[in-house]
Amino acid sequence: MKLKDRKQIFEKPEKELKKSLSEAKDDLFKLEVELSQRKLKNTRQIFWKKKEIALILTALKEKELAAKGEGK
Repeated sequence: MKLKDRKQIFEKPEKELKKSLSEAKDDLFKLEVELSQRKLKNTRQIFWKKKEIALILTALKEKELAAKGEGK
């Protein structure tokens, strides 16, 4: 994932991040099914999808903490 893409993830609103997270988890499941069926050619895709999910979760947590900090 390119640095530009990472910056875009942190700029997205929370609702859009949750949607992206759901889609990424679905994609990861599909990749794992393809791997188990030996159809997946590039196994590195699973690694990158997991990194993308972690990045989205980090952005969500950051937004949650920022909102909690503003509420005090």
